[in-house]
Amino acid sequence: MTRSINGILAWLLLVVAVKFAEAQQPKTLPYRLGYLSSTDPTRDLDRSHGIAASLRQLGYIEGQNIVTEYRYAVGKMDQLPTLASDLVRLNVAVIIVSGGNAVIRAAKNATTAIPLVLGGQGSDPVEAGFVESLAQPAGNITGVTNLLVQLGGKRLELLKEAAPKIVRVAAPYVVENRTHELELKSAKAAAHALVITIQPREVRGGDDFDRVFASISKQRPDGLHVPGGPVMRDNEKRIVDFALRTRLPSMFTTTTAVQTGGLIYYGPDLTDSYRRVAIYVDRILKGANAGDLPVEQPTKFELVINLKTARQIGLPIPPNLLARADKVIK
Repeated sequence: MTRSINGILAWLLLVVAVKFAEAQQPKTLPYRLGYLSSTDPTRDLDRSHGIAASLRQLGYIEGQNIVTEYRYAVGKMDQLPTLASDLVRLNVAVIIVSGGNAVIRAAKNATTAIPLVLGGQGSDPVEAGFVESLAQPAGNITGVTNLLVQLGGKRLELLKEAAPKIVRVAAPYVVENRTHELELKSAKAAAHALVITIQPREVRGGDDFDRVFASISKQRPDGLHVPGGPVMRDNEKRIVDFALRTRLPSMFTTTTAVQTGGLIYYGPDLTDSYRRVAIYVDRILKGANAGDLPVEQPTKFELVINLKTARQIGLPIPPNLLARADKVIK
């Protein structure tokens, strides 16, 4: 009888131990993540893959413990509200926002409950009204913002350093784009000290570029300063080809432009940005409240120079500038 009781007790202890061990294990059902982008999968590849790779380093494996629902507007900004609502309907745990203010606004309007993680784009989220402050965002938005609009002056300075003879710089920008407005303002603030005249050129859409290219050629500038955003990204190859054809030293806000023939990129270290986005997702999945997580600005920046392009347009890059570059495309 004693042996029987001891056997039952041992069995009960084993069951309790197994249940306790199971309770300590992470959930085996995959977390469902949302990913909302203003562009298409190809143009967004570096960012989406970079964030996915960073999540893998944190133990989140696609198809095992996470499943990501990707939604791309393919440049059709009027589709963003529908795409955001679709992710909300799927009840995803987190939505990663890849794009500027229009994407952030669409996601914000679609939900006040699901945490939104900014993917390192858009203008000042405080000024735009997305968060109360960077330190205490409140609501359901956090993540990584950028300093792109504040870097216009630094980019102009680097362009001048690469091509010291520059005195006129053409600057295409999208009308009514607040990010472009601030980028241009920053560049203009630095232009006087650099003895540079900024030549702004309004763009409303892809159909405007032939007219803008003709206008720029007529004014005969010495350089080209190109902001980011969907319109510029969708016409990036055309802009790069124009800069090469007219032998204009060019500054871009995307690394893809420099990889395809633009001269210089200066901006946030994107690899570090993707890692930070993944950390935010991890913390939220582990129970953190998005509104309690401070919005981060980048602390690491990179300078990328396409030396092949420099040779093609006949521009000798100063050795000290090349030495400071984080990446040189040869």
